[in-house]
Amino acid sequence: MNDQQYLEHCRTLWREFSSTLATRTAQLPDDHPLRELAAGYQAVADRSADLYEQGPQLVSRLFDTYPEFAPTLPRQILWFLGGDCLHYMADDEIAQYQQLEELRLAAAALGEQFNFTEARAKLLNLQ
Repeated sequence: MNDQQYLEHCRTLWREFSSTLATRTAQLPDDHPLRELAAGYQAVADRSADLYEQGPQLVSRLFDTYPEFAPTLPRQILWFLGGDCLHYMADDEIAQYQQLEELRLAAAALGEQFNFTEARAKLLNLQ
């Protein structure tokens, strides 16, 4: 998985989360802050807003204002965005994603396929 494929993988995770959040907030009034937050996620998913610029701000708003929704955000997005988003990850989780990143880069250097789900399961001894 090269960097472009990794970006697309993370964008897919973002789109899936955005869609789920939009569905869960659809019954709220249009001016409800959580629905506005969901619209921000959707703007990034639709690529009308920049993932690198808006993504960390949206993640921070979600975790700080609506922590009950935080567990539904894929942890890989936190790692991908880095920076302040890493504050929402435990140290051991950061270490695991660092190992996964090293495995991904090694596979990319060899031109091999890399499956994050499988690699994470192996790393966590889930298989």
